[in-house]
Amino acid sequence: MRKKLCMTLTAAVCLAAWGCSSPASQKETSEAPKQEAPPVAPPASEPTTPPAAKNAQPPEVFKVNFETSKGSVVLELHRDWAPIGVDHLYELVQAGYFNGARFFRVVPNFVVQFGLAAAPAMTARYLNANLKDDPVTHHNTRGMLVYATAGPNTRTTQLFINLGDNSQSLDRQGFAPLGQVVSGMEIVDQINPEYRELPDQAAITTQGNAYLAKFPRLDFIKAATIR
Repeated sequence: MRKKLCMTLTAAVCLAAWGCSSPASQKETSEAPKQEAPPVAPPASEPTTPPAAKNAQPPEVFKVNFETSKGSVVLELHRDWAPIGVDHLYELVQAGYFNGARFFRVVPNFVVQFGLAAAPAMTARYLNANLKDDPVTHHNTRGMLVYATAGPNTRTTQLFINLGDNSQSLDRQGFAPLGQVVSGMEIVDQINPEYRELPDQAAITTQGNAYLAKFPRLDFIKAATIR
């Protein structure tokens, strides 16, 4: 099943399990950030906090620099906002998980989504993370970094940056911001939206950037580093 969010503004009504109608303010898409399962679903597992995150707790507040094909974007992460999610992100950055990863879903005025690794073997390492949910302590406003989910306790590696104020629809669905863009939001705004939602997440999961060669103008993360 595809992992997704459905916009639930008053003007939006879910039409089917695979999509929703667009709110009046959402012209480009009917779906909020989503994450697909692999073609063969992994065995069911209890939500966990990855061992690496338990053994290497990050600072309470730290910054991550995403050097992208458009320029540098700096995010500030706060453990008191979402400790489980922040610890996991810290591990992913240290492991080089995001290096070479594409921004595979870009919906203007809504979200920029990423978090499937360039190499399928790297994606597979974290495919069953199934993080326990953090409470929503901050709003899904412009520049906030948040995990995509498929429901309770399903966060893994996919993230999105809010391009607008999505708090009315996403806050009540349990999407917990873990940090925010503090430098380079103008770079985020420039990330190529040409392919919208065309790249297939299952294909990215199993083939990585080899599949995404079909979308040559996707912007990408050159390197992610802790500052």
